[in-house]
Amino acid sequence: MISVHMTPVPNSTVVAYRDDGPLSRAMGLLVAGQLPPLPPVIAGTFVTGVLLLIGVAGSDGLAVFAPAVTLLLAGPGSSHPHDGRFDWLVPPILRLIEYTFIAACGFAHEVHPVVIFLLLGALAFHHYDLVYRLRQHVYPPPWLATLGLGWDGRMMVVSLVALTGWLTGGYLVLAVYLWGLFGWESLTCWLAAPRSGVEATDMGTQD
Repeated sequence: MISVHMTPVPNSTVVAYRDDGPLSRAMGLLVAGQLPPLPPVIAGTFVTGVLLLIGVAGSDGLAVFAPAVTLLLAGPGSSHPHDGRFDWLVPPILRLIEYTFIAACGFAHEVHPVVIFLLLGALAFHHYDLVYRLRQHVYPPPWLATLGLGWDGRMMVVSLVALTGWLTGGYLVLAVYLWGLFGWESLTCWLAAPRSGVEATDMGTQD
C-alpha cells in the first residue's frame, strides 16, 4: 500500500507544472538539462497542429503520430531548470497540445462528448490540484507522475487506441482510471496534510 507523505517542492515550480511522465523524464536525462525547453515545445505545437489538420486524428492518418513527434521535441527539455524569461510558457503550451489532441481524436472518431469531457475533466482536476498544491508547498509524491502517465504517456495511450479503433472504450477506461487515481491521491494527501502548515503558508504569502 502506498503511504501518504509530504514531498518537498522542487527548486523550479515551472518544471513541476509540466507534468512530465516517465518517457519525457527519461529523454530529459539524455541531454542533462542542456536543451532550452521553449523552442522545442513551440515546434511541437506547430507539428501537432499540422498533423491534426492533415489527418484530423484519423486512425489511418498522420495525426496519430503527433504524440511521438511532440515527445521527441519537448521531452528532452524536461530536465532543464526552466529559468529563462519565457520558460513559464512551456507548461500551458503542453496543456494546450494535450487537451487539443485528446479532443480532436475524440470528436474525429465520434466518441460521445460526455466521454471526451470526462477524460478532459480528470486532467483539468489534476492540473488545478497541482497548481494549488504548489501554492501551499505541498508537492504530490513522485509516483503520481509515473502512474498518471504524464502528458506524454496519456497522449501516447490515446494515439495507440486510435490506431486500434477502440477509442470510445479507451477514453472511458483512461478517464475512470485517472479520476480514480487523481481523486484518491488528492483526497488522501489533503486529509493527511498538516493543517497548521498550510495556514502558516497562507499567512506567509499574504505578508
